[in-house]
Amino acid sequence: MVVDYNKMIEMVLEEKPDLNFEKIREMIEEKKRKVGAGYLTDQGALFLVAADLGVSFDKTNKSDSTIKDLYVGARDISTIGRVISIHPIRTFLKRDSNQETKNRIIIIYDKESNIKIKLWDEFVNLPEQNGINIGDIVKISKGQVKSGMDGKPIINVSGNGTIEIETDEKKQNIPTIDEITIKVDEIDTPKEALAIIGNIKSDPRISEFTNIRGEHSKSLQFEVSDDNDNRQIRTIIWNIADEKIPKSLTTGLKIKLIGVKTKAGNPNYGNGDLEIHGDEGTTIEIVDNDETIESYILRIISCNSDSSDNKVNCIAINEKEKVYSLSINKELFDIEINEDDILECFPSRVLGNSLDMQNQDSYIQKINEDKDIPFSLSFETKIKDIEATNKIYIIEAIVLQSPNTMDINTKSGETISVTDTIIGDDTGEIRLVAWRETSKILKDYSIGERIKVKGVSATTNKEGKIELSIKPYSNISKLS
Repeated sequence: MVVDYNKMIEMVLEEKPDLNFEKIREMIEEKKRKVGAGYLTDQGALFLVAADLGVSFDKTNKSDSTIKDLYVGARDISTIGRVISIHPIRTFLKRDSNQETKNRIIIIYDKESNIKIKLWDEFVNLPEQNGINIGDIVKISKGQVKSGMDGKPIINVSGNGTIEIETDEKKQNIPTIDEITIKVDEIDTPKEALAIIGNIKSDPRISEFTNIRGEHSKSLQFEVSDDNDNRQIRTIIWNIADEKIPKSLTTGLKIKLIGVKTKAGNPNYGNGDLEIHGDEGTTIEIVDNDETIESYILRIISCNSDSSDNKVNCIAINEKEKVYSLSINKELFDIEINEDDILECFPSRVLGNSLDMQNQDSYIQKINEDKDIPFSLSFETKIKDIEATNKIYIIEAIVLQSPNTMDINTKSGETISVTDTIIGDDTGEIRLVAWRETSKILKDYSIGERIKVKGVSATTNKEGKIELSIKPYSNISKLS
């Protein structure tokens, strides 16, 4: 790495002030000529030059190094920083020996820089054993600085290495997480190891994907805005575990994202502004608000039972016609749910407009009394009136084309099933498409059959045409 080569030259100049950069370059070129062309890089020759001068790159530092002074190849280093993120333990098999091994990432920062620490095997439980939490100042001793996959220095802790809490915080003069926290309107350039405070602007949602390790994973996505709502920034937390997501995460909440970075935005998805990216080490804190969940009174518009994971998926609305999706555990709630039923729900988790009733903390019951909530009939729409919005639709139509099913490969390498057909009514025709598990819903229909499609959404496809998408809560029935 060029940065390491330059750092090595700086170390030589520190110990040999009578030399200058040009002189060291001459010595490097001479060493390469004497040893033989093609055998040495500039950095390799510099090692030999340093040895001739009596300069060692491997010596233990006499005092703690600051993070910015660490370079790839340094051994037995000692440094101090404040913890901004602690990643979960990863278990995998080594390629060369097929032996099981474990590692874990911790990220620390000081006044000027930040760095990743990788704990190996018997060291992965040190955070719990030593009571290390986010915000603590820690001291790393006898670490080895390697090159990470991104080419940046990373501290490996194994063998005789240690990581422990530094008790004298005042002496270290490292800013707290609150002191480094910035607001959305203060984000200006791509940076790492950040804490950002802002307001949730859009409904948070979970997306499933296959990560670079070939593992099935989840991402949490939403937009955050500043207090004046003048700037909205796309936010994605990759590889997030369910236990890292607050029980209630809805629009309008003020949150603090700890252990994130900013990077250039994807012009295909955002507004060209920077984006906030986090990972499995990111912490989401609710600011100035209790993490409480209230009950919801909702009318069911459409339901579909998923036998593969024993769930009932529903789409419903409240008295203000705000739309919610429900995921109900059939084993916990032996209740028959039909279109236009009114339910009182106390979910175990609220994520934007998604309500989960999946464990003993949740509650659901039918309400017999009438409520001022629109009936499903109000969502029946003619094809000519369908728009690509967040609305839900109910359509009566005729199948005009035999459903076609194909397997496609996603960018992540995953193979998924897609089924589509064309349906029409007296006002027009439209494509109806089902992805992944919902694909099987469309397969059994034939040309000429009259159907009622409930709880579908409209999107714009690559050709700019509006099409209908079947969701997990969508329902299709034949009409006589």
